[in-house]
Amino acid sequence: MEEKVLPLHIVSAAGIVINEKNEILMVKTNDVSWAFPGGIVENGENIIDAVKREVMEETGIQIEVGELFCVSSNTQKRKGYNGVKEISTIINMDFICKAIGGTIRNSEENSVTAFIPKDQVLNMIEAYHLKERFKAFIEYDGRPTYLEYKRKPEFELKLKRSI
Repeated sequence: MEEKVLPLHIVSAAGIVINEKNEILMVKTNDVSWAFPGGIVENGENIIDAVKREVMEETGIQIEVGELFCVSSNTQKRKGYNGVKEISTIINMDFICKAIGGTIRNSEENSVTAFIPKDQVLNMIEAYHLKERFKAFIEYDGRPTYLEYKRKPEFELKLKRSI
């Protein structure tokens, strides 16, 4: 009998963190410029805890995780790095979060961390996949958005719909 190999999906979680002034927590990263904080869910970690951990690690801000507003898939397989042969499909889960404490700071992953007025954020984001995910936040009407895209060699939005 032929051995089956299960497909591999990398799960990532991020938060649009809002403070009491209705500003959005943003980080200027070393690879995609301005972004909202988030990252890969670790083995054995739940998604909510991953959002809290990633935001704290990257910004020093404690959060309360609220509603899921976007699920997206980067369905492009690509060559890996640092000993990883291939990077598989990445599933991103984006949540609306509330800042509840901590002291804002930079990290190894970002050179600037700041709360930005909500109406300025979209113009600051350069990466197309992050722009689409932030648009999903702006357009959120109580139903999450699902996005499918490929990032390279150029960005291609393959699907956008409410779920």
